[in-house]
Amino acid sequence: MLSKIHNGLLSRPLITSIQSQPRPLVPSSTLLRQRPNLARTLSVQTVLQSQETHSKTETPRNFTYHAAAAFSAKYKRFNPTNDVFHFNPYNRIQTQKRPKSKRPASGQDAFFISRVGDTNAIAFGIADGVGGWEDSGVDPADFSHSFCDYMASVAYEHRSDATGASLTARYLMQKGYDDVCKDGSIHAGGSTASIGIASEDGKLEVANLGDSGFVHLRLNAVHSYSEPQTHAFNTPYQLSIVPASMLARAAAFGGAQLCDYPRDADVTQHTLKHGDILIFASDGVWDNLFNQDILRIASQLMTQLGAWEASDGGILVADNLLPFTQARDSTRPLTLQSALAVEIVGAAKEASTNRRVDGPFAKEVQKYYPQENWHGGKIDDICVIAVVVSEDGKPEAIKSKL
Repeated sequence: MLSKIHNGLLSRPLITSIQSQPRPLVPSSTLLRQRPNLARTLSVQTVLQSQETHSKTETPRNFTYHAAAAFSAKYKRFNPTNDVFHFNPYNRIQTQKRPKSKRPASGQDAFFISRVGDTNAIAFGIADGVGGWEDSGVDPADFSHSFCDYMASVAYEHRSDATGASLTARYLMQKGYDDVCKDGSIHAGGSTASIGIASEDGKLEVANLGDSGFVHLRLNAVHSYSEPQTHAFNTPYQLSIVPASMLARAAAFGGAQLCDYPRDADVTQHTLKHGDILIFASDGVWDNLFNQDILRIASQLMTQLGAWEASDGGILVADNLLPFTQARDSTRPLTLQSALAVEIVGAAKEASTNRRVDGPFAKEVQKYYPQENWHGGKIDDICVIAVVVSEDGKPEAIKSKL
């Protein structure tokens, strides 16, 4: 199995038994075109909610964010009903690290979504535990899940100081990493990280370290996306806790221990618009789906439900997205953002076991290790956060010329 390298010894074989992995149980009818009831259910909710939604009078240029997450552990069956998290900014989050029994069933991948203090800004992110630590008897999930719990707590409890300074993505990553390093129950491990903070005025800041990442969709196009940070093939940048004993062995026998820091993360700034979609995901998605695959899935769902409308002049975004982004009631929590997350996880899960269609990871293996004859997808943990951007009090729809 190909797992991320954590010890930096690049002479170690990178690929072993790559085609002999057992296939996970994957539900049939995962994609939207194979599950038309998903769109039909959302459409019914949308019609009902449209009758109950009143126009808003908030100050223009005030943004709100509708977020959800979906996930699937490596060798587990994906359950679109249970393997999903519906974010509610008004719910109080647990500000302590969760016990293992309370973690989402996302394997070594972890995520968080949190309101920033008492504002409408949100912080969210993906952390992918580095699987290579398993060779040293370390559970990579301990680092990644604790890292996300600590970042969620920092964001939720954040208050601007006297200067009005806002929370930044790199600072949040640094605080989460510091807390993990101080956690006496975590003696070793590592993780990649892709952290975003979306502010009330429509600004997005992203700090990306490693090969988790994001794509920003706007009006049926890929507007921007992150580039993976790697030291070498299948060796991403990673935050790490390296025990002193490992450092001593490396010093005595040679080799290097990979340990990157939040200061090494790529930080980017983005301006958001009404109707934009943000997809943050672990490499379980990016190794199996191209950006255009993500765009196709999102476009199909958005246009089928009516959140995006095709016209002679281009793509039109619905003025009011609340009928799509708010659940009708607690017994029917399906929303546009949760549907996006579920569809992308389902597509990545299906692609990971498809041996006939070469995904992004297969293309990379063929480039660097053509003798391996790798074809198809790459089985891995999969985690997705989907965010739908809404501008409150918007006077008119947004239009894009095609």
